[in-house]
Amino acid sequence: MTYESILMVGCGNMAGAMLEGWLKGGVPAKTFTVMDPMREELPGGIPVQRELPEEGTYDAILLGVKPQMLADVAPQLQKLVGPHTTILSILAGVQLDTLAKNFPDAGSVVRVMPNLAVSLGKAPVALAEHGLDDAGRDTLHQFMAHLGTPSWVGEDKFDLVTALAGSGPGFVYRFIDALKVAAVRLGLDEKQATDLSIAMTEGASALASQSEHDPGKLADMVASPGGVTRKGLDVLDEDQAMIQLMTKCLRAARDRSIEMSREARD
Repeated sequence: MTYESILMVGCGNMAGAMLEGWLKGGVPAKTFTVMDPMREELPGGIPVQRELPEEGTYDAILLGVKPQMLADVAPQLQKLVGPHTTILSILAGVQLDTLAKNFPDAGSVVRVMPNLAVSLGKAPVALAEHGLDDAGRDTLHQFMAHLGTPSWVGEDKFDLVTALAGSGPGFVYRFIDALKVAAVRLGLDEKQATDLSIAMTEGASALASQSEHDPGKLADMVASPGGVTRKGLDVLDEDQAMIQLMTKCLRAARDRSIEMSREARD
């Protein structure tokens, strides 16, 4: 199995970020055929097609439309799907059995859950599949590695992984913004507060990714007993306030993903 010809159906924010990441990772622009009725231009000078190709088969077809459009788009794609085609879906809530039912002639179907950091090659990329053999899984894993860190996930955990790795950047950005707002309220200039919050988060994240210690241990290593950091951590740690908040946050996002899966089946 190779990924030398990929049709992208829809190229919004996420699919566009994936395209950018693949190109930056060295995948040739000629690999991609992109159909999107709205995009004016694409990275790499790739031309935008307004309609689906009339003929041809592809190694992979990436579904980047809205989930509710699947029933309309799938019949139009049947003529382009063959037994060697892999369907790659970033459609939130659309499960593997639904994809297989909509694309019965496809050799395999794969759910892909990235986040926008794919454009930098630094995103977690959750994958769940049906129909791939071991060689096919290895090939897809290598191809997705251009976008960051791919990981195979059981579909029963996909909603939770979606909440953590897919929605997680939104939660991190809210945390950075909260740091900024708090610093402004306590007297810092807004731009300075923003710059310091972003730089601090970037550095802390980079260190966490390279450290032999887990993040909880790193937090304790920053904090001296009775010191400045410890006083702040005491607020977050009291009654597990931070853990309780993030558990509630992830549960809400996971449960919405489950709801969307049910809606996609109806």
